[in-house]
Amino acid sequence: MENADKHIILGWLDEVKDPEVPVLSITDLGIVRALDWENGKLIVSITPTYSGCPAMEVIAAGIKMLLAEKGIAATEVRTVLSPAWTTDWMTEKGKQALKAYGIAPPNPVQQVCSPEAFVMEEQVACPRCGASATTQVSRFGSTACKALYQCDVCKEPFDYFKCH
Repeated sequence: MENADKHIILGWLDEVKDPEVPVLSITDLGIVRALDWENGKLIVSITPTYSGCPAMEVIAAGIKMLLAEKGIAATEVRTVLSPAWTTDWMTEKGKQALKAYGIAPPNPVQQVCSPEAFVMEEQVACPRCGASATTQVSRFGSTACKALYQCDVCKEPFDYFKCH
């Protein structure tokens, strides 16, 4: 299946999920940067959500297994660090999937983009009841890319996928 259409391959890659957030595909996360054919081998370039992301090896293995199942045996997954991934690369579908899963999606406009604002708590809406009265419990949630919040109205704790 050498030189298969890149749009078809991107559709297939939508089946590869983030192992830390299984409702998000790698295409919804926006980490697939390029698909290139080199000497009969498909090169899939991906950018981690942060440089120390422990899920990258699992994601690379998932990409290779899926593409082999689809008939592309020669695949290489390359990690591209520049430009750095931002939450702006996430799809709207991905953000809605996060919210439906109980994780507050990244705010559309980053609120902590200056050193002074970085120490301030970001205003985050509760993904369960929608209340904006929430409190940050910890800068880190179940993974490093999330913060732990609690809703002041429904009292439920929830993860917030931090902007970056």
